[in-house]
Amino acid sequence: MSAQFVDSVMATVVARNPGETEFHQAVHEVAESVAVVIDKHPELAKAKIFERIVEPERQLMFRVPWMDDKGQVQVNRGFRVQFSSAIGPYKGGLRFHPSVYLGIIKFLGFEQVFKNALTTTAIGGGKGGSDFDPKAKSDNEVMRFCQSFMTELFRHVGPDTDVPAGDIGVGGREIGYMFGMYKKLTNTFTGVFTGKGLEYGGSLVRTEATGYGLVYFVSRILEARGMSWKGLKVVISGSGNVAIYAAQKAQQLGANVIALSDSNGYIVDPRGIKVDTVKRIKEVERGRIKEYAQEHSSAKYTEGWEGIWTTPCDVALPSATQNEIDEAAAKALVKNGCKAVGEGANMPSTPEAMKVFLDAGVSFAPAKAANAGGVATSALEMSQNSMRLSWPFEEVDARLKQIMDNIYDQCVQASEVYGAKGNLVIGANIAGFLKVAGAMMAQGLV
Repeated sequence: MSAQFVDSVMATVVARNPGETEFHQAVHEVAESVAVVIDKHPELAKAKIFERIVEPERQLMFRVPWMDDKGQVQVNRGFRVQFSSAIGPYKGGLRFHPSVYLGIIKFLGFEQVFKNALTTTAIGGGKGGSDFDPKAKSDNEVMRFCQSFMTELFRHVGPDTDVPAGDIGVGGREIGYMFGMYKKLTNTFTGVFTGKGLEYGGSLVRTEATGYGLVYFVSRILEARGMSWKGLKVVISGSGNVAIYAAQKAQQLGANVIALSDSNGYIVDPRGIKVDTVKRIKEVERGRIKEYAQEHSSAKYTEGWEGIWTTPCDVALPSATQNEIDEAAAKALVKNGCKAVGEGANMPSTPEAMKVFLDAGVSFAPAKAANAGGVATSALEMSQNSMRLSWPFEEVDARLKQIMDNIYDQCVQASEVYGAKGNLVIGANIAGFLKVAGAMMAQGLV
């Protein structure tokens, strides 16, 4: 029955969504995990719960015309996929990157459904973005694009409907421009975005949350191995928000973070990455990671980011983009003694890579569980906005750690109940699915 269920689901998904390989990959992984649940609960099969989840409740695609600094008209595409509102308003980031197309947004939105369910907060799943590239654009160009983007998106979002946040290419600058345009168009001041500036309703810890949460989750899988962060060599891909604050928290806990990357190449600093330097280069100067090696003689820069996974380490935290670790990279990590992998990006390991890790006994923390700290803290930001309150850093951080511990416990419990003890990939998929499925069954055929 299990194989028949997976084959049937995938045949429909591929036929209805041709060419959307990332979406197919995400659905296949979850379908394989939850097939045993469907077998055990025929009422879920009868209600076609999974078949309904893989079909978004709403897909939006729109043009975004804007004018560059030379007075030339540019046209991009905008997207918002509202996947599931079974347990709360749609929640998920906006990604601005040239690689964005409908399939990427659907893959991210689908993953978001289960990730958000694991946080135990009342948020559904969605995702959005554009093929606009903010790199090398002036602040005024980014502002004009964001304002044009919001002239369409504003009618589809709201604090009790759909609450976007940031993702790749969307940081505090972009959130500010979009929030300002939403406020102007609707004449309301609401918590419609998360990741906002502290001056206008943002939450402390939100900037650090995904990276911090990743480290908190991996702390649990290290504890299960009788290990701690102290003295471990850590390699982190990326040098954006997730990577920077994962590096910061891992260092605070005693780890030696030795490598970071960007889309051009990677640095290795055996003496330990100086996070303050990276923050200045990437967040203030909007520069490239190679500039780090120009300032620190202990570091070596290598063109081409793929080679970062040949760097010997105890823990790997892929935090750049989807499918960045393939089978060959996974084998290199295993060969060089990697003991734990925590996914900071969304689906950064291919299915073949995951199999290599699991077969080798590497502790593996899947993205929908390990990187849920960002959206969990977004939910805390939504709560603060609703109450017109602002919690102190320590309180939000403590709540974040508690949420990550709870997510880990859910994954472990689900993996044990359904015969896959220790497999957190299966545990995360099943635990998230069960919460969404329960809500859908209670609400009827809607």
